[in-house]
Amino acid sequence: MKNKPITPKLKAFLISIGAVSIELSLIPRARGSTAGPGAGTNSIFFKSGDKRVRLSIHKNSPLSILKVGDDENVAIFYEGKELARGKLEFAPSHCPEQAFITLCEKCIFDCKYCPVPKLQGHVKSEDEVLSIVNEVFNTRNLKAISLTSGVETSVEGEVDRVLKLLPALKKYNVPIGVSVYPIKGCSKKFYEAGVSEVKYNVETMNSEIFKKVCGDLTLYDILDNLKEAVEVFGKNKVFSNFIIGLGENDTSVMEGIESLAKMGVIPILRPINPHPLRVGDCFTERPSAERLLRLAKIEAKVLNKYGLNPKLAMTMCLRCTGCDLVPFVDL
Repeated sequence: MKNKPITPKLKAFLISIGAVSIELSLIPRARGSTAGPGAGTNSIFFKSGDKRVRLSIHKNSPLSILKVGDDENVAIFYEGKELARGKLEFAPSHCPEQAFITLCEKCIFDCKYCPVPKLQGHVKSEDEVLSIVNEVFNTRNLKAISLTSGVETSVEGEVDRVLKLLPALKKYNVPIGVSVYPIKGCSKKFYEAGVSEVKYNVETMNSEIFKKVCGDLTLYDILDNLKEAVEVFGKNKVFSNFIIGLGENDTSVMEGIESLAKMGVIPILRPINPHPLRVGDCFTERPSAERLLRLAKIEAKVLNKYGLNPKLAMTMCLRCTGCDLVPFVDL
């Protein structure tokens, strides 16, 4: 049987559930996420045709992945019905085709939806980072290097951590993306050091919700640094994660998309991943498939209006596309 494709409607449905049950023997390699709201979870990447979706592994999920046929094909099932057929992708470092690395798995900030401050994980040395990049390079499938980080002691310290690593990474001759908490002037430093793209996350464009969930940070500072980043890198080179499911309404999402796109920033509409370590800390609700599809279609129109195209991304989340419904890629 030929691959059953992942349609926009189907991907929205899969993302709205966000998890799948699977026999561990089928997984090419499971590496837990160490970044953001997905930290501490194992996941798989399923690809059918040119469409990809990332799903966390959970034995009680209504979705399941089973082997079908005698080759490498697997299929996603829901309540016994086959939804899509394709293959599982090898993801040696967070996602396929990239060395996507969390440098610092600690954070001094306490965003209420994020488990990283509770987990307080490991801080990788330069040798560890280069070892991971080499591991992906040796698969002959390294298309990009992407760096993200929590905050061990200071935002300035994380910017410096990235800058110190960049000379050793340039030898791989692939695009480099960076996603950290920004400070004034850091975009110019990243650009001059060879970074191709940056992603500074607003988390939410609703200022009241931002104060409740990220009270140690300032939304307007992040927006100022995004504006500065566009001035340095240009359009289609600056991105921002925009979480959906923190209690915001669609009107505030639409206004936020418009504001970011007008600046030249491509928003990444990221469904919230409620984490057991943050139960009760803030409102979180996984968005429905219908809402995800509706907002993605709205975003596509806004991006088109401002001449922005996620398909041009070379690094990080928009290169991967697994976690989100991406305009011009998925629909």
